[in-house]
Amino acid sequence: MEERELTDVPQHVAIIMDGNGRWAKARGLPRLAGHRAGTENLRPILEASAEFGIKILTIWAFSTENWRRPDEEVKGLLRILQRMLQRELKELDKQGVQLRHLGRLDRMPERLQRQVREAIEQTKDNTRIILNVAFDYGGRAEVVQAVQRLIGDGISAETVDEPLLSRYMYTAGQPDPDLIIRTSGELRTSGFMLWQSAYSEYYITPTFWPDFDREELYRALLAYGQRNRRFGGIKDDE
Repeated sequence: MEERELTDVPQHVAIIMDGNGRWAKARGLPRLAGHRAGTENLRPILEASAEFGIKILTIWAFSTENWRRPDEEVKGLLRILQRMLQRELKELDKQGVQLRHLGRLDRMPERLQRQVREAIEQTKDNTRIILNVAFDYGGRAEVVQAVQRLIGDGISAETVDEPLLSRYMYTAGQPDPDLIIRTSGELRTSGFMLWQSAYSEYYITPTFWPDFDREELYRALLAYGQRNRRFGGIKDDE
């Protein structure tokens, strides 16, 4: 597919990386093979995102509900994250990627918690692109935790407004996602970024995440550029 210049590149793109298990099943492979393939796909998509001019890429790697999966799969996913950090951190840092974590850390193994914190610290001054990794993340859990922290800080109810609550979300200080992509064709949000996605554009593709490539990303960005974003208002020509 010949790429023409994109006229409206979203600043913040979030991806629900769905379909790893079905990708593996279609090939007669175990589910973890699909998760490994999905992890390998992250670097080329991250590089393409930076080249297209995206400033923030958020990926949903593990939900709060994923703990319900079989122990073998959960442990495998934790190992994959650990190995990815060990293998990729140096190169990500070299390429100017700033790593951030969205979600809970306390339920991860202590060694993995340390790795995540060290990766965040090591890359904190990088400016080429921000990579938010949503791991042990749930949209409802995020809102609940934000409210709990508000109460814990002794903030009175009458002073709470949208900007204040936004500062208590995992994405505090970041713009809301302009575009949310979901792979594998599922037509639901699964609670992803409930607060931040109020005016996000959605793009659904039937492609499983391990097969989602630069061309697929380009098509999503092209479709986004054709949307008419009103944010609840109307345009002058309407």
